[in-house]
Amino acid sequence: METLITFVSEVGFPIVVSLYLLYRVESKLDILIQSIQNLPLLLKDKQLH
Repeated sequence: METLITFVSEVGFPIVVSLYLLYRVESKLDILIQSIQNLPLLLKDKQLH
């Protein structure tokens, strides 16, 4: 926790918030990419039925 406070005081609160939000968005993008990559397989499977 002390490391986080030091980091905030060195680089500033807006930068820390931006980095945190980028980290959160990255995990959501990974899920989205997997879904898009699986979409052709799902569509192909739907056509067979």
